[in-house]
Amino acid sequence: MSILIAEEELPEELAVEDAVELAYAAALAEIAGDLVRGLPVLVECDKDLAPYLFVNLRNRTRQADVRCLYLDGRPREGDTAPGMPMDFISMIVQQLRTAVRGAVERRVVVLPHLDLMTTSQGALTAEARECIALLYENPELVWLGFKDPSFPLPKVIENLFPHRYSLLGAPRERLRYLVTQKEARKFGRGLNPWALYKHVSGMNAARLRKLLATIEGEDYPANDRGVIRQIRQTTARGSLEVPTLDLDADIGGYAKVKKRLRSEILEVLAIKDEQTEPDKIRRLEELLPRGMIFWGPPGTGKTLFAKAMATAIGAAITVVSGPELKSKWVGESEENLRQIFHQARQSAPAVIVFDELDSFASARGTYAGSGVEHSMVNQLLTEMDGFRKEELVFVVGTTNFAEILDPALLRPGRFEFHLHIPYPDADDRREILQIYDQKMDLQFSSEALEYAVRRTGEFVEGATQGTRFSGDHINALCRALARNRLRGGATGASEKADVERALTEWIERPKMTPHEERVVATHEAGHAICGLFTPHSAAIERISILADTAGALGYVKHQDPAHRYVVTQGRLLDDLCVLMGGREAEQLLLNDLSIGSAGDLQRATNIARALVEEFGMGGDLVGLGQVITENREVQRLYSEAQLAAIDTEVRRVLEDARRRAADILKENQALLETLRDLLLEHKVLDAKTLGTVLPDFNLAPTADDSPATASS
Repeated sequence: MSILIAEEELPEELAVEDAVELAYAAALAEIAGDLVRGLPVLVECDKDLAPYLFVNLRNRTRQADVRCLYLDGRPREGDTAPGMPMDFISMIVQQLRTAVRGAVERRVVVLPHLDLMTTSQGALTAEARECIALLYENPELVWLGFKDPSFPLPKVIENLFPHRYSLLGAPRERLRYLVTQKEARKFGRGLNPWALYKHVSGMNAARLRKLLATIEGEDYPANDRGVIRQIRQTTARGSLEVPTLDLDADIGGYAKVKKRLRSEILEVLAIKDEQTEPDKIRRLEELLPRGMIFWGPPGTGKTLFAKAMATAIGAAITVVSGPELKSKWVGESEENLRQIFHQARQSAPAVIVFDELDSFASARGTYAGSGVEHSMVNQLLTEMDGFRKEELVFVVGTTNFAEILDPALLRPGRFEFHLHIPYPDADDRREILQIYDQKMDLQFSSEALEYAVRRTGEFVEGATQGTRFSGDHINALCRALARNRLRGGATGASEKADVERALTEWIERPKMTPHEERVVATHEAGHAICGLFTPHSAAIERISILADTAGALGYVKHQDPAHRYVVTQGRLLDDLCVLMGGREAEQLLLNDLSIGSAGDLQRATNIARALVEEFGMGGDLVGLGQVITENREVQRLYSEAQLAAIDTEVRRVLEDARRRAADILKENQALLETLRDLLLEHKVLDAKTLGTVLPDFNLAPTADDSPATASS
């Protein structure tokens, strides 16, 4: 069965009242039947739909000789005494009091403003307390209440209504009856109501009719983009916006991330949009995850990917900060969540992004705050469980700490799609830089571009120790470079020196004396020489004594090792030798020691203890009494003799590494002094410069993303 509707099958004219009847005929018949049988009914719907529903229900119940009384707060003759005006709420209470205590026959009393009986936090107002007593006072009355979906009702009021109906949006199967022939011509030849539903799923029938009546444009256009744009401008509500961010043109690199996002989300949606058979569309809708976790380090573009996904599917997006949702008032945090989901459903297709999701959705039982987080997680789960398969509303949670999220959120059916967005690698950084090159007219020379790729593979200078370059850091670098070019009036290409200036111009470095520089240069040269003469050490890429890494006056940067996942005993022993190299170089050339080797000694001790105690690589000490419990905790069951043996073996391993480093440096003292003098002269030595003086050694030909060996 095709879902395309010929123009002649559509109505020529359609009033709003008739559209409401066509859209909700089955539900309205059930509601009227309940009312006639004397059953109270609660209808959840938008405010602007309630009057049309009431008129329809009034006409239906009238046929069964059941009267309706509509309490809308408008003054009627006899409601108030002369000269005593009443406010809106007081008028509703007065009308309710008259209806309850003056009734002599069974009738339906309609309450269109039930939400006004509560405060914004869901607590009862003074008027609400009187209303509740009145609602339960006269059993002869049949209540018909209308509930706004964006406001909660107190349980004591909801319990009055055993029968509840939710009329949110318009049913997809009825959409074909809500478009006239004139309006259908604006979409092209043959109306596809299922494709149209994607953009109006959150609109009730009354609002939809008013929107379609205002559409402008030519008949039978080549495509419907102009009409859809008009619809999106109307449906995007509140804080939602329709982004224009291209996944490829505006986001550089991350080929694997893009491929997964396309294959699991975007391509499934594209295939669904091409289908013309309802059963196939429904099957494809079952495949789509509605909740997603984008996780990774700060600044890597998690929100950017969410916006690009929204652009690709033509969705509106709202970005909500987790901490901003919290409120000190009871119930207001949950209401904030309800409002966000309600707006998103009305603006579908939509994407809700909860930035810093872990700020309120960490594992329950781990909260250290007021406990409102528990209620917020429950409310979030309730809202997500209420999704209809046919409405395109996606929820994206971004976090730097996916491991601390509540497990209930991560199960299938909720946040089941997890997308890792790591720090950019060299290829990613190159593409990101090229995008900013075009946007900011930086005119990178080929050499400057590759230099920027290499430099952004290191730690961020002047930042917290261990901070890697993210997409945001690269953006900041390019903006700094653009500002420098603007101030200097540059018109030519950006060169290496320009990149280095943008990276380091405003970094506050320690002002070392010549003697201090000599100590640091000696220390780093010692690390480097030991690295050159140990076979398992990775290639050297850069040596610096500029104090441009947080917490260190100098560093030696190596490439990542060829084998990242299998670590051998030989590699660990070489690492120990390199760590000892800085200290031993100071002892050899300066006949003194600085406190700069403290960090090296701590790392070396940790490696040696792990090598002996955990990996069983220290002499005969294998299987020393470690027990892994069911909670994956390590318990050490050692005797005093075993502990003494472990300490002795750790000391032996460290002493062997120290002696090995000392021997390498003594045998190559001339090379050590040459490298130290080069560092004092140039401050920074990259692999290319090192290659001119050390042509036969293991030096990195290109950049990688390995961390530096920082010291001093």
